[in-house]
Amino acid sequence: MKNESPLAGCRVLVSRAKRQAGALSSALRELGCQVIEVPFIQIRKPRSYQPLDTALRNLATYDWLILTSVNGVEALFERMARKRLDASALAHCKVAAIGPATKMAIEQHRLRVTVTPKKYVAESVVAALHRRVKGKRVLLVRAKVARDVIPRELRKAGAQVDVVEAYETVAPKSSEKRLRAALASAKKPHAITFTSSSTVRNFVELLGLRSARAMLTKSAPYHGVHTASIGPVTSATLREFGLPVDIEAREYTIPGLVAAIVVERERIRSAPSVAKDRR
Repeated sequence: MKNESPLAGCRVLVSRAKRQAGALSSALRELGCQVIEVPFIQIRKPRSYQPLDTALRNLATYDWLILTSVNGVEALFERMARKRLDASALAHCKVAAIGPATKMAIEQHRLRVTVTPKKYVAESVVAALHRRVKGKRVLLVRAKVARDVIPRELRKAGAQVDVVEAYETVAPKSSEKRLRAALASAKKPHAITFTSSSTVRNFVELLGLRSARAMLTKSAPYHGVHTASIGPVTSATLREFGLPVDIEAREYTIPGLVAAIVVERERIRSAPSVAKDRR
């Protein structure tokens, strides 16, 4: 008997920003999954570049640079290029990246990453740096809306932290109709991926909280649309809205999320057949 692909017959809605959906979508498709792409995030320029430009004029005064997303890396270097600055302007800085994807994006600009924590969340960045930043100047480049764990805790550790917004994320209005259609379809997704707290907040914004909760209500454990979270911070945001956390990656990366979906799929396949009607 021919072996079936791990995710054959499975439908997953990928909610990443359009230009970033490729890696997750490709990984799922390679495993036999049918992918539905509906972005919950659109990346926009900040309303003002003044804070970022001020930081760029003073790069020589910083000891550490912290980047918490690939979007932050891209936004920083795009603005540096506009200001005719290259990566050498950061050569004196020690650089911290929140995870491997961010690290890879930084290294593409020929910068060495000094710190990447074992767990890819803000708390782990703090744990990795808190003994190294006393009396140091730290530049944190991030989105407009983000958790304040890193600046708050590093300031407690004696660092001077400048937080600069390099981009903002919004819910694409064009996605509302597509999302509702996908969830109303006879072939609705078995799971929706959530790769950041912003994807959760924007999902709720697109549907409204009551509709979002209704869409994720299950008549039985293996029925309905499941949530697939990239990690505990994203899961906490789902719970804040009263939404379920059905699948959570053990490693907080895109490969980790795919692996968690595969594990859940296998678990459902091994369940009694009466529970598998939906699948």
